[in-house]
Amino acid sequence: MRNIFNSILTNSDSLTGWAGFSEFLICIVSAIILSLAIAALYLKTHKNETYSRNLVMSMVMLPAIVTVIILLINDTAKAFGLAGAFSLVRFRSEAGNPKDMAYIFFSMAVGVACGLGYVAFAALFIILFAIFIILLTNRQFGAPKTSSMTLKITVPENLNYQGLFDDLLDASTTNWRLQRVKTVDFGTLFDLVYAIELKNDIDQKQFIDRIRTRNGNLNVTLILYKYDDQIYAK
Repeated sequence: MRNIFNSILTNSDSLTGWAGFSEFLICIVSAIILSLAIAALYLKTHKNETYSRNLVMSMVMLPAIVTVIILLINDTAKAFGLAGAFSLVRFRSEAGNPKDMAYIFFSMAVGVACGLGYVAFAALFIILFAIFIILLTNRQFGAPKTSSMTLKITVPENLNYQGLFDDLLDASTTNWRLQRVKTVDFGTLFDLVYAIELKNDIDQKQFIDRIRTRNGNLNVTLILYKYDDQIYAK
């Protein structure tokens, strides 16, 4: 009995490396099914993030395309290089997210495995990789312990803002600095702009409410920066 992790093309006598139509179908159908698993994994790990539908569709199509190229070209190195060139075209005109590029290479690796007939190996690779990525995502591996934000506070002109919020900022952030002071509404109000690193265990609403008790209940705005398209502030 043949080991399930052996290539289904090992007994091929054809120039292209596959024995017949049945093997061709197995490789292509396997690549399509596994590509759907890759797309599902991508969507699960990006459910709280913005992503491109075109990228998801690319991941669905790429393994089958790479599989066909590997099957038709009797030189694995050349076939892999050609498939890689095609798959990375989308990143030439826009800056690609490193994690998205990793998923592209993930899809290519599965396509190469299917193209060489290692269907069971490709399936096992996806299962192990999915478990690994989901664990890292759920544990927020690599997430910053603070959230970089811009804090805008409006204060009335008769209120001395110097040092007014220092104790609140010291208690709720790891780092902060006053970036700009601007008068608005013909000088009747001041807009203070701070760059802060808010601690992730700080309740943002309570933080804003404490500021509002000192600025006369005027506007307070928090603008969150993003890390890899995901907001890590809680």
